[in-house]
Amino acid sequence: MLRESKTRLAKVGIGLLLALLACSLTPAQDVTTNSMPGTDFSKYHTYKWVSIEGASYPNQILDTQIKESIDSQLASKGLTKTGSDKADLYIGYQVSVDQEKQWNAYGMGGGPRWGGGMATAQQSTISIGTLVLDMYDPTTKQLVWTGRATKTLDSGANQQKKQKNLDKAMQKLLKNFPPK
Repeated sequence: MLRESKTRLAKVGIGLLLALLACSLTPAQDVTTNSMPGTDFSKYHTYKWVSIEGASYPNQILDTQIKESIDSQLASKGLTKTGSDKADLYIGYQVSVDQEKQWNAYGMGGGPRWGGGMATAQQSTISIGTLVLDMYDPTTKQLVWTGRATKTLDSGANQQKKQKNLDKAMQKLLKNFPPK
């Protein structure tokens, strides 16, 4: 049981590392956000990182990189990180990696006049990583904002490109925060 848990945790860690950092710019991130109607976001000035129960998390290095990238974006929005339980917002994230089959088909020649032709199809597996960022009002214990960034991943990207793409994804995710 312990060995199985360690193996699974290692696979999740590797997958998350690939999911969040190994990105190429083709295609772009798919980002969606939603907020609680009627929430006055102008009252939020400080935030505290919290863990979401049952969530999947990457290794310590990637966890730090993700949090620093988000911290940078939130600081540019005027929010200050604190360790105090009296923070205006509690923020947590979770990640997941899915693999999907993709078919690439190629054809040439043929058509109704010419008849025949050749075609070939090749199957490949692509990895898709998703990061979900949630913000909670600790006073009302309500989710007030959530965002999701999903991207097709390129495991061959170098470390600098991975960090650059993580930063771009978090910038895009938080572009319209706080909501108008």
